[in-house]
Amino acid sequence: MSQPVATAPETASPRRIAALALPALVVLAAEPLYVLVDTAVVGHLGRVPLAALAVGGTVLTLIAWLGTVVAYGTTGRSARRFGAGDRGAAVAEGVQASWLALGVGVAVAVGMQLGGGALTRTLAGADGDVADAAAQWLRVAALGAPGLLLAAAGNGWLRGIQDTRRPLWFVLGPNLLSAVLCPLLVYPAGLGLVGSAVANVIAQTISGALFVGALVAERVSLSPRPRMIAQQLVLSRDLLIRGLAFQASFLSATAVAARFGAAAVGAHQIALQLWFLTALVLDALAIAAQALVGAALGAGDAAGARGLARRIALLGGVCGVAFAVLIAAGAGVVPGWFSSDPQVRDQAMVAWPWFVAMQPLAGVVFALDGVLIGAGDVRYLRNLTIVAALGGFLPAIWLAYGLDLGLGGIWAGLTLFVVLRLVALLLRLRSGGWAVVGAVRA
Repeated sequence: MSQPVATAPETASPRRIAALALPALVVLAAEPLYVLVDTAVVGHLGRVPLAALAVGGTVLTLIAWLGTVVAYGTTGRSARRFGAGDRGAAVAEGVQASWLALGVGVAVAVGMQLGGGALTRTLAGADGDVADAAAQWLRVAALGAPGLLLAAAGNGWLRGIQDTRRPLWFVLGPNLLSAVLCPLLVYPAGLGLVGSAVANVIAQTISGALFVGALVAERVSLSPRPRMIAQQLVLSRDLLIRGLAFQASFLSATAVAARFGAAAVGAHQIALQLWFLTALVLDALAIAAQALVGAALGAGDAAGARGLARRIALLGGVCGVAFAVLIAAGAGVVPGWFSSDPQVRDQAMVAWPWFVAMQPLAGVVFALDGVLIGAGDVRYLRNLTIVAALGGFLPAIWLAYGLDLGLGGIWAGLTLFVVLRLVALLLRLRSGGWAVVGAVRA
């Protein structure tokens, strides 16, 4: 076996962390920014096409979430192999993740041709025009699912070998092309709403092909290995269950907010979307943590991995403090960007102190999530998220409803959710039980 590719002091430098995190941030932001462009283009077609895009886009967002699960699971496994000095084995993880992604993507594409209409009718309710338009959009857009998931798997293994520059171009380039094609296909070409879906498919297929080309260029075996795919499925299962706990929690929070009135749920949506935006930025740091911690443990350097974890947690806290300062400074201004309704703005101010106070805590939590995913300690993360959701967040927000505590009670519940995770993550970090060395975590 060759020597490990990097020592812990090199990988732990802030410059190295930034070199991995910043390109990852652009990749993470590319899809949401394209969705904004897509929405703006389709919005000028009228109310029904825009509503149809909202319905179909919700389904596509869930598919993209599956891709994130595949990417995160692949990064840690690939990083360990890379840290052990075996680049070929690290890339092999990417090959098997790509087979898994392709299989799921094809199943999704076929499933949407058969069941897309029933699904959109369920989501759209009684509005048949919206359901029919959404089904038409979704059937076309779903053809891009294989490319979308192949790109996610590609992101995973390339991050694992600490290459975040190629994913930057492989994702950004096709998304920019799609942003140009979308208005051309919708308007001059006369495809209307379907033109938006076609632009999506073109971008996702090109992106997936670029990542496959990167695999081929590595000159490793491209044959499927069922045993390795099964191991990746176990890891993805735990991440998927963890993600479902998050989804259930946030959907419940929105449902409770809606029971406090239109102004409350509108303010909740503003604060929640800004929360997701800060989480997006902090996820870039978590991705760097996945790659660096996995490589350190793969190289047999448990002490270096623990040092990395402490440094990344500190950086996460610093980023969180910076966000808190910015959000606090924008308290009287930012809600007005999203709503001119004074009641909505007043309700936003109820959530705002909690939103600000959470940022430093969330910065550390997201960073340590990345550390444990990189270490392959996903089962602990899964169990922690379920316990914090079922034992903290969900009881707190429904208690807020029962006691009529309003939006402040909901955001107090979210703060409790973050605090419970922070305490458990710090205890796990201190125990060192997560820092299992070797090319593969037992």
